[in-house]
Amino acid sequence: EVQLVESGGGLVQAGGSLRLSCAASGSTFDDYTIGWFRQAPGKEREGVSCISSSSRTLYYANSVKGRFTISSDNAKNTVYLQMNSLKPENTAVYYCAARRRRLCSLYYYDMDSWGKGTLVTVSS
Repeated sequence: EVQLVESGGGLVQAGGSLRLSCAASGSTFDDYTIGWFRQAPGKEREGVSCISSSSRTLYYANSVKGRFTISSDNAKNTVYLQMNSLKPENTAVYYCAARRRRLCSLYYYDMDSWGKGTLVTVSS
């Protein structure tokens, strides 16, 4: 089973940027698709973006299209989420998750493994 570790969260002002990283280990990275999810206090976990193992398929939630970019460096077994033009409502714990399927998914119940999350706080 793949292990995932997120990093890159922090405090940023509205309009600012952050880049999150998801480092994978313990299994063949190419066998998995990776998704980013977030959970704000009192809200359900929601899918933000996902990328297939070939990087040919990218999905984004409508709320982040045009502001967030997902990418993958297979040589480093790492997936990134570049977040620009951040808004206070983007404040949440961001998780990366892996799915051992060819198609990536933004549904949390489709995922097989999870990281522990990294907190992103956007101040107004």
